[in-house]
Parts: sequence; structure tokens; C-alpha cells
Amino acid sequence: MTAPLATVADAPAGVPTARQVRTHLRRARRRHHDHSLGDVLGDAYVMVLFVGMYGWFAISASRDMLNSPTVGQADPGVRWWLAVAALLAGAGLAWRGLRALGPLLVTPATQSWVASAPIDRRAWLAPRLGVLLAAAAAGTALLGVAVAAMGGVSDPTALGWAAAAGAGWGAAALALSVVAQGSRTGRRWPAVAGAVPMLAAAIITGLVVLVGRLGDGLPRPSATPTAALVAVGVPLAVVAAVLAVRALPRVDRATLTTGAQFANAAATATILLDPTLLAGLVESRRWRRIGRVRSRRFLPGPAWWALLQADVRRLGRHPSALLIWAALIGVQYAAALALPGLAGAAQVVFGYLAADRLTGGLRSISRSPGLRRALGGSDAALRGIHVVVPAVGAGLWWLSTLPTVDGGPAWLAPTLALGVVAAAWRAATRPAIDYGGATANTPFGMIPVDLLRQGARGPALLAVLVLVRLLLG
Repeated sequence: MTAPLATVADAPAGVPTARQVRTHLRRARRRHHDHSLGDVLGDAYVMVLFVGMYGWFAISASRDMLNSPTVGQADPGVRWWLAVAALLAGAGLAWRGLRALGPLLVTPATQSWVASAPIDRRAWLAPRLGVLLAAAAAGTALLGVAVAAMGGVSDPTALGWAAAAGAGWGAAALALSVVAQGSRTGRRWPAVAGAVPMLAAAIITGLVVLVGRLGDGLPRPSATPTAALVAVGVPLAVVAAVLAVRALPRVDRATLTTGAQFANAAATATILLDPTLLAGLVESRRWRRIGRVRSRRFLPGPAWWALLQADVRRLGRHPSALLIWAALIGVQYAAALALPGLAGAAQVVFGYLAADRLTGGLRSISRSPGLRRALGGSDAALRGIHVVVPAVGAGLWWLSTLPTVDGGPAWLAPTLALGVVAAAWRAATRPAIDYGGATANTPFGMIPVDLLRQGARGPALLAVLVLVRLLLG
């Protein structure tokens, strides 16, 4: 158990305040940095220009794509309701991301020298909370403007309302995640808060797909309820911020450092272009949450039969993989209604994602030479046994989504399905990345060609399959 947190009232005499410690650390860091204020402002200007320029280009390209003949015309009501479902699903995923990050986190040095000292926890974390709230409000305000602009809104007043709605709900989500971080272990409301928008998105998607497949039009609201979102989101953000400030003394050292591990793994995986660094941490956390399992005997048979049963049982202990596999079926039907011209390409991409969620056993076998030696047999035989589950899952998924695409040559569908399984195989069996490969000197700088080739082992085949589907679909 975590030791009780010290406060200003019970701190020993002579202990510096949080402000004094922060000032001392700031002065110490300045002695090791040679960047001037002009350099910092210049970097900030480049970043803002980059985000603004490329962000607006992405919005304009997305609007043109939605109205192009290639995508196909869809019912406006269908697209509106599916956009609502996508926003709800994004909110649920963002909540899970915030919970994984903390969102308050500290480095190991800060944990050892500050978080373990008798310093007022609220005074130490309050400035960091203020920065996070401002960043969340600014980011979600830009997201609200982007969503409104993609929907065809060009009135500055309407865009301002969209920014206010995004800022309010973004700040509220960040503050509530801090409250959840300071809650006692075993509280259910953080899990419910993340599950409700995901469940609402699934219900809306299911209803839209059902009504759309029946051929009936869906009503689109005459006016987007942006004002209502602002009226609810802004007061909720204020109340949540107050609750977050009150919860800061209850944020213990364990939750502060857990998010730091996730952030460091994500940053390292991005820099080294190796997503397995992050996937390994996520998987280890998932298995630790299970804690205890019930053992059952395998059915009698040869060794390959026992290994196949173990791979199937792995899915039973990882239900989110099956849930995502099933959810992608609904996503494919929704994509076929919203973007009918890209239904075939979407089927290939979503089929790959569905098969990839079932390759947990194949990834474990391929990335652990010690496990392969302990199980015995050849590497090819072990990989062949563990590809059965993703292959069967991909086949069932493909058959379930055949009504969403137009017919092509008789050989096209089975060929694409086998290609999807092959792409998932190549991604799961990718060896450890070798960083000593060739690089190319281009006008844009040094490009690690061999490193990109290794990282694109599975997605490169997937891109070929998408191109074939677009050309022959």
C-alpha cells in the first residue's frame, strides 16, 4: 500500500515548498540548456505553421474526397449519424488513452526526489494540471473546427461554436481522467465512463446499418446541436476541473509512474519505428490485469492439437480481440454505406486489422526463440499451427462482409482473403529490426530505406492488395 501523502500542515519544519523546489529545478535546468527564447519561439512558430498548413490541406482533401464520384454518393443522413458514432467511438478510445497515460505522470528522477519527499502534492501537480487542461482544450477545439469544416461548415460563428464545444468537452475529459487517477482501486465509474460512448457508438452504427440496408432514408437534424454541446460541456469542464484539483492529493506515486512507462515506450517505439516496444508493454499489462485463470485439461491428441487448443484458449482469456474482430464487421458495413465507392478497399484494410487481432499466439511464438525451443519442433511447424486461428477468423470475417461489396471476378475474393492472411502472417512473424541497414541521401535528408522496408513487411503487401481491389473492383 502507498504511504499517506504529506501535506503542508504535517510537513516537517524546514521542508521547502513546491514553488521553491520548482524554482530550484528550473534554475538547474537552465545551466544545462543553451537554447535562447528566440529559438524556442522559432520552433513554436514552425510547429504552428506546420499544423495549420498541413491540417487545412488534409481537411480540404477530405472534403473533396467525400464529394468525389470515386467515393460515391451516400445518403446525407447516413453520413451524419455515422459521423456521430465515429466521434463517440473516438471519445471512448481517447478516454482509454488518457487512463493509460495517467494523464498526470512524472519521470523516475522526479518520483525519487520529489514525489517521495514531504512536499504538498497538490501544489506540486497543480501547474502541470493547468498545462494539460489548456493543451486538451486547445487540441479538442482544433478538432471541433476540423470536424465542422469537413462537414461543410464555413461560417466563422459556427466554427467558433464548434471550437467552444470541443474545448469544453476536451477539458472535461482531461479533468475527469485526473479524478479517476486519484480514485481508489476498484472504483467502477472510470470503466463505465469509457464504455458508455463506445456502447452508444455501436448502437448507433447498428441502427444506421440496419435502416440503411433496408433502403430507408435517415433523417438528418436541421441544425447541429452545437449550442447544446457548449451549454453542457463548458459547465462540466469547470466542475470537473474543481474536482480534479481536489483529487490531486490522492494521486499516488504508483499512478504517476505507470503513465510515464507507457509514454516512454510510445516515444521509443515512434523514434525507433518499432511498434513492438509499445505492444509488448500493453500486452504485459493486459495479462497482469487478468491475474488468475482457471486451468482446464486439454483434449487428448498429438502435440500440434494441444498447441492449437492453447491458442484458442488464449482468445478466451483476451475477449477484447474477439470484440474488436466482431466490431470491425459493423465498421465495414458502415463504411460501405458512407463510402460506397471505397467499400472494396475498406474490406481489405479492415479484414487485415481483424486478422491481426487474432495473431497473439503467432506473435508470441515468432518473437521468443526460447519459447520455440521449449515447445520443440521446427519453427515452420510452430508458426503453421498458430496461423490456423487467424486464418479461420479472417475467412469467417470475409464471408460475413461479402454483402457489402460488389461482385468481381470469381477468383478475386478468395485471392484477397488469402492475401489478407498472408499480410497478417508477415506482420506477426517480422523478425527483430536491424538498425544497420542502408540509408539514402535525399534532398529531404537521410532516409533509412532498409528500416522502412522492415517496418512495412506486412503493410506493404496490404497496400498491393488494396491497389488490386481498386483496379479490379
